[in-house]
Amino acid sequence: MSGWNSYRAVYGAELRAAAREFDDHGWPVVAASPTTLLLVTGGALDVVEVPAAVGRQVCAHLRDTGSVVPIAATPTGAWWFPVTPGATLPAELHALDGVVLHTAGATVLAPPSEVPDGWVHWRVAPGLVGYRVPAADLILDAAADAVRWHSDRTPHPGAQRPAGALVLGTRS
Repeated sequence: MSGWNSYRAVYGAELRAAAREFDDHGWPVVAASPTTLLLVTGGALDVVEVPAAVGRQVCAHLRDTGSVVPIAATPTGAWWFPVTPGATLPAELHALDGVVLHTAGATVLAPPSEVPDGWVHWRVAPGLVGYRVPAADLILDAAADAVRWHSDRTPHPGAQRPAGALVLGTRS
């Protein structure tokens, strides 16, 4: 077996294991391709997607409050947080490029999906918190605080390149 084929076999096993683990914990998942998994939002969880600069500030806020939550990152500069379903995006986050609340059957690329620019990976794996999904208000309030803090202290770093393949489906 060539190195490339053995890599594909191992990676395929890793994707299947991740899909089973998501499913075992009630996170709806579908395989989109041989290299990607999609989490389906709107039932067990929704997903808040933010630019990495905002994500770092959200994490700082969460550390200050002693909160540990699952966090995924994409190679294109987006971070996402699974949250309880049913929330709405606060008005102050609507205007910010790259902030999206994925709800009602949208799909989001899940780790360990491979995309042309690299890998979607966990910054904090959900297994570390028993696959508990944090309250949406915790993450949305932290994101709003991060946006206020960032706009008060530093000039906006410019638009980040969109996540591109990160989301398939509807956006809220």
